[in-house]
Amino acid sequence: MSLFAVHAAAAASIAPLRADAQKKQIDYASLRDETVRAMSEYLQINTTNPPGNELATARWLKAFLAKDGIEGEILDTAELGQGRANFFARVKGDGTKKAIALVHHMDVVPANPELWSVPPFSGTVKDGYVWGRGALDMKSQGIIHLLSLIALKRAGVHLTRDIVFIANADEEVEGSGATVFTRRHPDLLKNVEFLITEGEGTNVDHGVVRWFAVGVGEKRAYWLRLVAHGTTAHGSIPRADNPVPRIARAVERVAAWQTPIRLLPAVDRFLKAQATLETGEHRAWLANAAHALETPNGRAYILSDPYRNAILRNTIAPTVLTGSKQTNIIPPVASAELDVRLLPDEDTVAFRRELVRVIDDSSVHVEVMPGVMPSYSADIDTPLVRAVEEEIGVLLPGVLVTTPLAAGATDRPTYSHAGIQAYGLEPYIVEDSEEIRGVHGVDERLSIANIEFGLRLITGVIQRMQ
Repeated sequence: MSLFAVHAAAAASIAPLRADAQKKQIDYASLRDETVRAMSEYLQINTTNPPGNELATARWLKAFLAKDGIEGEILDTAELGQGRANFFARVKGDGTKKAIALVHHMDVVPANPELWSVPPFSGTVKDGYVWGRGALDMKSQGIIHLLSLIALKRAGVHLTRDIVFIANADEEVEGSGATVFTRRHPDLLKNVEFLITEGEGTNVDHGVVRWFAVGVGEKRAYWLRLVAHGTTAHGSIPRADNPVPRIARAVERVAAWQTPIRLLPAVDRFLKAQATLETGEHRAWLANAAHALETPNGRAYILSDPYRNAILRNTIAPTVLTGSKQTNIIPPVASAELDVRLLPDEDTVAFRRELVRVIDDSSVHVEVMPGVMPSYSADIDTPLVRAVEEEIGVLLPGVLVTTPLAAGATDRPTYSHAGIQAYGLEPYIVEDSEEIRGVHGVDERLSIANIEFGLRLITGVIQRMQ
């Protein structure tokens, strides 16, 4: 379906829901315009991380919600450091079902103003877009969550679930915001069943929505350092215990290691969605990946795509090599750092044991680097996933909802380990090329039409879950 058709359909009607969902009428045109103004203001707050400055956005959120009688809490200022904070608010339901949380991070990555066509913290509204750092990642989603929450309250929608609104600091660097929040405030999360935050982008190619994504899992960062020791000496007299060649051999073996292929249910569903975009044997291979991966040609085709390869196996990318600082000095220590990404259900102990076997050199030691994330995967058949499927069926008729696995990292694992089913749901349909260019890049922007789409999606999903 083309983007033009999507926006025309979305603007023309409000979709019917099941009788038990009690959907209320919302003036989406007016809500869209209010959201554009709010998003522009929000993007003007410079929360470049480091240092973050999320306290300013938390104060803005608190004041904005107060205008609609919703009390917000600014939290964790002491734990997160000067100028930093988390934010929390809740709209109460009748308690017959568990809560749903809408979560975003307030910090953004740096932006070089010299490369932008508008100032990156201007919140400029022009040419049908709202421009600014965070317009895609992910202040826009936070504002769509915020105005959806407010719209449901204003419309008097009967809620069986509390709607929890959370804004975290420091997702882009260390993830400390979500970590501190979940550790210090389990009472605020104890009745949360589902959570929506950033996820994998929907596939849009030249105006055609090819599939819509619900993120249900992500690869687990498990960074390792290989270390070899030797005796420092002058380079003119080589020594057998030079640690550099040993590290080089270890890196070569690790890089050549073909880790086992495992087809997870979410990945299988994603490949089946990809199959609908192909023809002939490519379509057949993706539609039945379990069989195709057992055949030479099918396996070669499926793994030829770097993303598909990454979501089907544990991956290892050697990234940092350290030895001597001088050409004529043999160093006492050499090391290599590995960016390891594990499948969500991988056993870290078993993986490390196998890595040591592959290296096959007892003088090379494997060290686990700080910051290992918890594993994370969510169920692919829940009321939330079904609600997304139903709402997308109305907003994007004929478009498949699928479940890609993230190769990167978000705050979802942190919330998942608090006992919550956490999902990635980007409430817009942005061209792939636009998302690649804008996220962490130059001239980040989101169309006003997409803002309305996001409002319809989030309010619709929440109402379907009542």
